[in-house]
Amino acid sequence: MEPVWLFAFLRPGFIPPLCIGRACAIAIAQAGANVCLVLRPAPNSTQDEANSSSADWKEGEDPYSSTIPTLSLLSALSLNSTGPAHGIHVSAVYADISDTNSPADSGSGVKSVFPRALKVVPGERIDILVNCAGIQRRAPSVEFPESYWDEVLNTNLKSPFILAQAAGQHMVPRKSGKIINFCSLLTFQGGITVPAYAASKGGVGQLTKALSNEWSSQGVHVNGIAPGYISTDMNEALLNNPTRLQQLNDRIPAQRWGTPQDFAGPIVFLASQASNYVCGEVLVVDGVNDYVIEPNIPKTDLA
Repeated sequence: MEPVWLFAFLRPGFIPPLCIGRACAIAIAQAGANVCLVLRPAPNSTQDEANSSSADWKEGEDPYSSTIPTLSLLSALSLNSTGPAHGIHVSAVYADISDTNSPADSGSGVKSVFPRALKVVPGERIDILVNCAGIQRRAPSVEFPESYWDEVLNTNLKSPFILAQAAGQHMVPRKSGKIINFCSLLTFQGGITVPAYAASKGGVGQLTKALSNEWSSQGVHVNGIAPGYISTDMNEALLNNPTRLQQLNDRIPAQRWGTPQDFAGPIVFLASQASNYVCGEVLVVDGVNDYVIEPNIPKTDLA
């Protein structure tokens, strides 16, 4: 049986084309793995779906540039591709990842995700978990609202722990599995005016190492990916500011921003047997930006 991936998103059912998580889901589908997406409920999308079908995408078209909703796109890859993606099983579970309080039998919060996903995936088995949901709130630290802090830590740190714990309970007994947590450059850097985000992503980095320390001997490999500046919809304002864009480019030796497609290789590598001796690592994908900060960039401009 092909491995089953569980992708945890925060966005509603339509995941925009310029999204790292979407690109990773496409990459693993193209590698021939079954996929279960965890999506926030959108209108008329309250039921879990399995074996969805769509014919909107055709063989030869670039799926990364497609504007087709992700669930439909992956289903189309399964139906219309002649490559490894042909015949893969595609499903979705609808849940609010930021809801960490509702019980597992609620059918709505993050605690309900794993038991519901097991009902719609082949063989009631999940081999790889990808935690890629996250939010950002920005304000000076002396004014940072406590509500922002709670919201960000709950979504970015507690939710991934709940999903990873559920995955561990499923994977450790069978001594097999992969967990990939999305971190950030702020896992290593403090940032400016983003204390909750920096704390949450620092926590995700340490959670990755802590789980790896416990589970790697049991055949469950836990690693992270830390994106640098990436051309996504979330960064549209920065991308449309030529002055700010040039300042940021000056900090990146690669002299360009990354794209969501740049994560196709890292995600497949960390989920494959090729990374079986890679444990507790956070793979930085940033054009070396984390090591080089131009001294002429004002402190207030540091992300």
